[in-house]
Amino acid sequence: MLEFKDLCFAVEENGKEKVIIDHLNYTIDDNKLTVITGPNGGGKSTLAKLIAGIERPTQGSIVYNGVDITDMSITERARLGVSYAFQQPVRFKGVKVIDLIRLAAGENLSVAGACAYLSEVGLCARDYINRDVDTSLSGGELKRIEIASVLARKTPLSVFDEPEAGIDLWSFHNLIKVFERMQSKKENTIIIISHQERILKTADEIVILAAGKIKASGSRDEMLGQVLGGADGCRFYSEQECEE
Repeated sequence: MLEFKDLCFAVEENGKEKVIIDHLNYTIDDNKLTVITGPNGGGKSTLAKLIAGIERPTQGSIVYNGVDITDMSITERARLGVSYAFQQPVRFKGVKVIDLIRLAAGENLSVAGACAYLSEVGLCARDYINRDVDTSLSGGELKRIEIASVLARKTPLSVFDEPEAGIDLWSFHNLIKVFERMQSKKENTIIIISHQERILKTADEIVILAAGKIKASGSRDEMLGQVLGGADGCRFYSEQECEE
């Protein structure tokens, strides 16, 4: 269980305080896929970074499975089982895909074992396993390799920040299949930041975050009509729009 208690985050902009997360109180239950959506600038990606430890709150606390992780580093949170997938995945010159998967798994996986994770995200493993994680990979390829590394970690909590960003339609279809499989297994807690209709439809729970506050939340069936109707000025993208 992940709890936000009076969580705040603010930055200084032009000599004034700009509040991005505003006294947030919410609980995300275990073993569900929760999609956090809402208008641009509403604080969604900032919240993801606060969970991962990339940013630190200016007030309040984050509690994970009864442990206050507010002041923990990224590494300490990772040891507790928190994974974070960047909106724009990091490239590593001189690091091969198999090395990245093995590092994520924390063990010297066999080639077959590493390939299994690549196959799970829709990549032809033999074409990628010995490639460098560098600029030779497209955004979609890199995104799926990053997700494969998250799967290899087998962490109980995984956070994905706009996983659809910068990928092509083919990669997006494979991405949806990955999330659908993860959701159906009910083995870990998944948080996805997204505006995309197909991703919203994979959710167990949907949360609308706007102006740093939770405006509404509920089950997928309760929330879909509201969010796809453009609540709070949100802009959502259908599969047809992604194809254009």
